[in-house]
Amino acid sequence: MSTIQARWVPIQSPVEDKAMKPLNYETKKPHNYETILRDADLPIPPSTEQLRSGVLLKKLIKYWVDDRNINCFMIFPRKLSITWSDDPNYWTWLPNDSPNEKGVEAAELNNVCWLDITGKFDTSNLTPGITYEVVFKMKLEDPAYGWDTPVNVKLVFPNGKDKQQEKKVSLREQPRYQWVDIKVGDFKHERDSVGEIIFSMYEHAAGVWKKGLFLKGVAIRPKYNN
Repeated sequence: MSTIQARWVPIQSPVEDKAMKPLNYETKKPHNYETILRDADLPIPPSTEQLRSGVLLKKLIKYWVDDRNINCFMIFPRKLSITWSDDPNYWTWLPNDSPNEKGVEAAELNNVCWLDITGKFDTSNLTPGITYEVVFKMKLEDPAYGWDTPVNVKLVFPNGKDKQQEKKVSLREQPRYQWVDIKVGDFKHERDSVGEIIFSMYEHAAGVWKKGLFLKGVAIRPKYNN
């Protein structure tokens, strides 16, 4: 693949992490971006504007860079392991409602009592020195039921180097009919900690049927101070 000769122009971020120093857009290109773009669904290398809005990688992952040239990713449901997702009685696959994500599918939960969604991601393409957060993008639509019991979210790090992060989250309290972020955990990516992270959302214990959940994907993006 030929090298992209795009000029990186800084854009003021509305929310900034004070611990991060601005990158030099004239000389510094996104980390590992040429390797990442080998899987891009594009006939030619993307422009700067396309990298800002996002590039699809085989319609399974979306890759973009933020205003600091930091790599960001969205893992779509087809790339995740979702128990019973191959049975239309339990899950339905729908077109993604984002205009720039043509051909990407979202997942709708029809009815399950065993909720289990798991994904993996190789951190080698994350920007070194940046603190990232892992976030499920989802929404509830009525008639939604079975969410009185909180779900579990968990983040496991490569080689057990860091202690896994796990907590319970109540989806019942989330607003209906709008995409919301359910944070799993966060971590600082360093060159010596490259490996595969595993993230999951599950609820097995209650034994109640659940309905009304829509899953857009899992974002791995820089964590900003609010």
